[in-house]
Amino acid sequence: MSISSKIRDSIEKASWIRKMFEEGARLRQEYGEENVFDFSLGNPDPVPPPEFYTIMTELVSERREGLHGYMPNAGFPDVRDAIAAMVAETHGIDIAGKNIVMTCGAAGGLNVVLKTILNPDDQVIVPKPYFAEYGFYVDNHGGRIVLVDTNDDFSLNIQNIKDAISEATAAVLINSPNNPTGRIYSEDEIASLADVLKSSTDKGRTVYLVSDEPYREIVYEDRAVPSILKYYEQSIVVTSYSKSLSIPGERIGYIAINPACREVDSLMSGFILCNRILGFVNAPALMQRLVSRLIGVAVDVSTYRRRRDLLMDGLSDAGYEFAVPQGAFYLFCRSPIEDDVEFVRHLQGYNILAVPGSGFGGPGYFRLAYGVPESVIKKAIPRFKEALDNLKRE
Repeated sequence: MSISSKIRDSIEKASWIRKMFEEGARLRQEYGEENVFDFSLGNPDPVPPPEFYTIMTELVSERREGLHGYMPNAGFPDVRDAIAAMVAETHGIDIAGKNIVMTCGAAGGLNVVLKTILNPDDQVIVPKPYFAEYGFYVDNHGGRIVLVDTNDDFSLNIQNIKDAISEATAAVLINSPNNPTGRIYSEDEIASLADVLKSSTDKGRTVYLVSDEPYREIVYEDRAVPSILKYYEQSIVVTSYSKSLSIPGERIGYIAINPACREVDSLMSGFILCNRILGFVNAPALMQRLVSRLIGVAVDVSTYRRRRDLLMDGLSDAGYEFAVPQGAFYLFCRSPIEDDVEFVRHLQGYNILAVPGSGFGGPGYFRLAYGVPESVIKKAIPRFKEALDNLKRE
């Protein structure tokens, strides 16, 4: 056998995104790029803000000794201080640079956190629908993912989370705004969840609340994402600049740990060690310096909002049902037939690429990522309508 059986199984579980790549390539070759409507990938396509290019040009022009060398595994001290000041203002807590670890994106940060806190067979509770990679991240470090249903509107079902907590629970992992639903968990939901976790932590082992927040700045109708750091002491935020600055390929993010966490110094030592031994070593030096000078800068969210509204209007007129996204750049639509995988295959017959909700723990739905030009959405709408109309005639 050329690869491990575990990885072979994992490849099969992760096959839907891979299948979309393959199917997209085939369709483009057969019908041409302009006639294929790929809504499968959450790849932010707007160019970064102008300030990004200005500061990047300045940084790459610098010539001084040690500029591109190693730094402390947690990141440059001045960068961590700048990030901490921003987190303090955004989340409304007192936090210092010593509570920040710069990471290779949110994916790197989540793996660092999970490796630090998980013992073998520890459980991580995740509300679903959820970002499917979480299962792999938890498994990477010997843990087990425990999926719980949300409410019909995809808000947190606090009772379901409470019922899932056991002596083996190490953490609850949430993602707000959520991929794939676009749901922002409300202040009341976060406060109620914090109360449940406080009670559980007081009775036994510490249960951490980990929030994955790469879409925090991609919100609509002037909404804000409530801070878990403000509501729960045993809390950890992991985020990246992939979406807010539209630079996913640069792999830069950070971990922010609540300074009131139990054994906060041990946790920080664990994060720093795991950042190194997982092979990240440190976050990219150039990107660290860049994001520290882009505090408060983000992409123009109105671009995503126009696309969202255009897609929602077209799909609604065509007869589709969906949850209105409050943030991120995904539309989670109800499949018109029970088998969402079969419906996604049906859409492929109209050169439309989507991802089945089953891949996110949300069977009966399909996800559309609207990180695509408006022209693609406009051309795709008639094909969506044709696909649904023909399905009804069958």
